[in-house]
Amino acid sequence: MSKEQKITNDIKVPNKDLEALRLNFPHCFDKDGNFQLEKFKANLTEKEINFSTESYGLDWLGKSYARLLASDPASTLLKADEIHNSKPENANSENLLIKGDNLEVLKHLANAYYEQVKMIYIDPPYNTGNDGFVYNDDRQFTVKELQQLIGVDAEKAKRILDFTKQESNSHSAWLTFLYPRLYIAKQLLKDEGVIFVSIDDNEVAQLRIVMDEIFGEENFAGQIVWQTATDNNPTQIATEHEYVLVFVKNKIYQDYWETPSEKGKIIQAKYEELKSELGDDIEQIQKQLRHWIRKQNNGDDLSGVAHYSYVDEKGVYYPGNSANTKPGGYTYDIIHPTSNKACAKPEYGYRFTFETFKEADAKGDVQWGDDESTIPKIKKRLDTVTQKLKSYYYEDNRSTSAELKELFDGKKVFNNPKSINFLKHILKFITSENDLILDFFAGSGTTGDSIFRLNVDDFSDRKFILVQIPEDIDSKKNKVAFDFIKNELNVKPTIFEITKERLIRASKRIKVDIDAKIKANEKEIKDLDGKLDLEGKEERIKQLKAEIKSLKQQDLGFKIFETTPIWEDYDFEAEQFDSSQTLFDAGKLTEEDIKALLVTWKTNDNISLSQELEIVDLGGYTAFYGSGKMYLLHKNFTTENLKAVLEKIDTDKTFNPTSIIAFGYHFESKSLRELSENVKQYANKKKIDIDFITRY
Repeated sequence: MSKEQKITNDIKVPNKDLEALRLNFPHCFDKDGNFQLEKFKANLTEKEINFSTESYGLDWLGKSYARLLASDPASTLLKADEIHNSKPENANSENLLIKGDNLEVLKHLANAYYEQVKMIYIDPPYNTGNDGFVYNDDRQFTVKELQQLIGVDAEKAKRILDFTKQESNSHSAWLTFLYPRLYIAKQLLKDEGVIFVSIDDNEVAQLRIVMDEIFGEENFAGQIVWQTATDNNPTQIATEHEYVLVFVKNKIYQDYWETPSEKGKIIQAKYEELKSELGDDIEQIQKQLRHWIRKQNNGDDLSGVAHYSYVDEKGVYYPGNSANTKPGGYTYDIIHPTSNKACAKPEYGYRFTFETFKEADAKGDVQWGDDESTIPKIKKRLDTVTQKLKSYYYEDNRSTSAELKELFDGKKVFNNPKSINFLKHILKFITSENDLILDFFAGSGTTGDSIFRLNVDDFSDRKFILVQIPEDIDSKKNKVAFDFIKNELNVKPTIFEITKERLIRASKRIKVDIDAKIKANEKEIKDLDGKLDLEGKEERIKQLKAEIKSLKQQDLGFKIFETTPIWEDYDFEAEQFDSSQTLFDAGKLTEEDIKALLVTWKTNDNISLSQELEIVDLGGYTAFYGSGKMYLLHKNFTTENLKAVLEKIDTDKTFNPTSIIAFGYHFESKSLRELSENVKQYANKKKIDIDFITRY
């Protein structure tokens, strides 16, 4: 199949909700694909939905404009920092630091990272009036255009444009700023994903209602009070805290983020080890498990879970008390499966309903006595024991500031950095193994630093995407940071440079810690090798070697990308093109421009930024290949190059393009037709159905 695409200046966030409507209500869309709300309403009976004109929610000047910003196409391209990315520590890294307006960046990420992120943490500007928050949108709309786009009258459209073009830290401006970013961020979260948003008293009320609207009120997980021991309030009430609002993407999947108890994991690991050794001998497994639990410092190391020492065919459990502790429990008969008589009843009745008992029995989770004289108990499985994030967290942020200051050779380059300890705390609770974490208000880079450290602590492989706008540093307000970046780094002083430098320095420091841990493990292995018949010796050596392997494989690098404006006059409409038109001068594009185009296209085509495309030689013509897509971006593609493409498809086992994408400006119409027809007509030996796409 052959087709043309106008992609470069039409990169938008995918609207999955609209796709669901199109699937189920196709007759409610016109021939141009526009959703007709009135026809949709008429399709529903009054009984099913009451379209009241009044409802609970939050409205503000600019809300409709904020929704427009979420769906408005990106006005930038993405390009790689090739020098930084080619360094050995970064070349194979899957961590990302992206420079640019986070709204633009989120739009670029929306396809490649759709539902890929396990956790988002952001610390947006608090809108205190003195925190530097300034809303100044540079999108260019006339009053008339804005009226048509968001359906408001001229007076309201003018008011919206006025506050977007001036320095404003009003509630309306702050909400208009944050809404589209949160809306797109939700699309990036996995179904079991969680978002944490730091905020203070100035906007916590507004933020809660906006997040209720975007994520759904039912997905509110809680609000953490974070005491920072800093009085930020000039009034009579000393404000020594801020908040972290927590929402899940979908509470249906809450089991995914209920973290197993760390102590419970220890017992579970021992059980699995015994099961591997003893097979199905449940009696011996239980006996040895209980003996092992007692040996763990008399159970102190396993306090809270040491009573999980019972074993059956399904695993480890504890027979919970079925009896209600005071009058008013549930009363009913439970028939013993062997005697067929009613079991003894608790004095105050059961603490659970009969339905709960039946469900447990069906799953094999009831512990019966030998006969009806014993009250049956419901087994509580070890794997259901979870730990919870507490709604209160305390940490003196002076130690956090001191730690960052020490990393930067005693210089205070950033005010009020976030806490490594708090970030590690929530990361450990929500994420594991190779989960992806996003922070699109990266600031000093605390999130990335925390992930580096936590991966070393628990031998995991979490990845991060950090986004930071290159906000200028004021030479007067923060002279130390300004001078440090200008004089020591020799670059323009921006917040982004602090983020980048912190990650570099944190990586180097952690590498020293890793080397020390590896040496300590190697020494312990050597000591253990010299001992005879030590209980658990082989198990410990195996563990130490696994730790060494993980430590050597730690990803302590990161790749850098940044947004750059789409070229001037790049407003070509593909369907208007013919050979006599020259609407855009492609001759002015440099090799760097072509590379930026490639990065932008591949990301829009669901290929991650960290995935390098393979360079393919087609008889002297350079193409790029990855994830079933081959890109032809350069000029001078010939018939000989076409032959090389078709031959490679037939002979190269690793080369299986399902799409060939050509940059239309660099091909003559004749060449495009020849390419399209040959690809379509060629019966390749692999029988791959290949799309040929001309893209602008």
